[in-house]
Amino acid sequence: MDLTRLEINRRTALLTSAAIAANVINPMRAFAQEAPKKGGVFNVHYGAEQRQLNPSIQASTGVYIISGKIQESLVDLDADGKPVGVLAESWESSPDGKTITFKLRKGITWHDGKPFTSADVAFTAMNMWKKILNYGSTLQLFLTAVDTPDPQTAVFRYERPMPLNLLLRALPDLGYISAKHLYESGDIRQNPVNLAPIGTGPFKFVKYERGQYIIADRNADYWRPNAPYLDRIVWKVITDRSAAAAQLEAGELQYAPFSSLTISDMARLGKDKRFIVTTKGNEGNARTNTIEFNFRRKELSDIRVRRAIAHAIDVPFFIDNFLGDFAKLGTGPIPSTSTDFYPGAGTPQYPFDKAKAAALLDEAGYKAGAGGARFSLKLLPAPWGEDISLWSTFIQQSLKDVGITVDIVRNDGGGFLKQVYDEHAFDLATGWHQYRNDPAVSTTVWYRSGQPKGAPWTNQWDWEDKQVDQTIDNALTELDPTKRKALYADFVKEVNTELPVWMPIEQIFVTVITAKARNHSITPRWGSSSWHDLWLSA
Repeated sequence: MDLTRLEINRRTALLTSAAIAANVINPMRAFAQEAPKKGGVFNVHYGAEQRQLNPSIQASTGVYIISGKIQESLVDLDADGKPVGVLAESWESSPDGKTITFKLRKGITWHDGKPFTSADVAFTAMNMWKKILNYGSTLQLFLTAVDTPDPQTAVFRYERPMPLNLLLRALPDLGYISAKHLYESGDIRQNPVNLAPIGTGPFKFVKYERGQYIIADRNADYWRPNAPYLDRIVWKVITDRSAAAAQLEAGELQYAPFSSLTISDMARLGKDKRFIVTTKGNEGNARTNTIEFNFRRKELSDIRVRRAIAHAIDVPFFIDNFLGDFAKLGTGPIPSTSTDFYPGAGTPQYPFDKAKAAALLDEAGYKAGAGGARFSLKLLPAPWGEDISLWSTFIQQSLKDVGITVDIVRNDGGGFLKQVYDEHAFDLATGWHQYRNDPAVSTTVWYRSGQPKGAPWTNQWDWEDKQVDQTIDNALTELDPTKRKALYADFVKEVNTELPVWMPIEQIFVTVITAKARNHSITPRWGSSSWHDLWLSA
């Protein structure tokens, strides 16, 4: 994207963000009492393939949007954001927080007809959540065993206390169960079932045609009475956002999740009575834009260079001119939407100051040479949303002004994840960090050392800080809510000081969905949920 294109997008954002915001204020329309209608095909925009469909080993909205309908978790969130049982019927914790017992729902079968039991829970927790799952490895760090005294009871045993409220808030995203009998032999990561999932959910996997579509059909034997209503869900792989918008207008798509369209297209569709454009249903997936630093690069291992990069970027200008009403200035890894844990003021910040950026680079020994050049970096942006593309170009232009040349290398979803989190073939990366109700679910894992190589959205920066690790572990295992909040305030102060990742922008995802959809956007993570009660009106 050249400067002219960036300016066009800036002007478009200014003209359209207010229009979208006006529609989002009251996005849900009132309908007369309607009886749910069975049947129909729900076509979903799938903008970036991740080459993985098992949510037990890869936590991501790009996985949940598909497999959350096929596989199920122990617990989900209700309309009020409170934990509600799915595969688990009830739960209780010992007073010391070291034993948590789940009673499982009876009579549930896997899509291949095998019974679902506590053995599946134990196998998944110990072999997937603890060892492979990108956010699970930190959450379950002190999990030592899962006992199975009977087929409907799973007893989680911890070396250090596990706050029950934390676990219940985490399990909607980090509590998906896989079938033991399908995974107990061979390499879990290479198992072909990862791309042809078998679950207990309302829809059964049918086919995955790489680069084209994924299909799942109604599970006639689903355990919830009369559910699901839809006959089929089709996820269409469409990397061109404008083409996806055109298919929505033509009736070939019914849903574009997670801000997958351009700002201008969302604004236009928001004025069309055939669609609803809303942030509702995304409250459980607040996001921050990131800059991730690879410490293997000598220049970036110097804290003065990382701080210089932050000071060189005019974040308020970018928000005001490109993102408009859907973003605000961030203050760190815990966003202001987190009423339980947001630390407020007092954490280190990096306001725009080009002179200070230049002085820090000089101090670090990277003085400007001929033409003002200091050194060059390779930046990999994630392909998830238009804002990331715009942000990467803005970073490039901002750093050029202080003598750092940035080469932007764009990949598809799978390529981005592999190069950044597995091969570590980047200097800077930028994408989204998603905050899921508690810092221990999907936030501290970006900072704690010891993450499995290749685990997406975890600390793959070659950075380690023992004090930060200790703060993270202490907060994870603290049962007192007041003390937990104080520990997370310490955590934010520590990581904002060291700056292994910078998270300067807060946003909420925008959904575009057909006005014929019923029971949509009714929970805080609706796009990731099962859609067992979703139906389409005539």
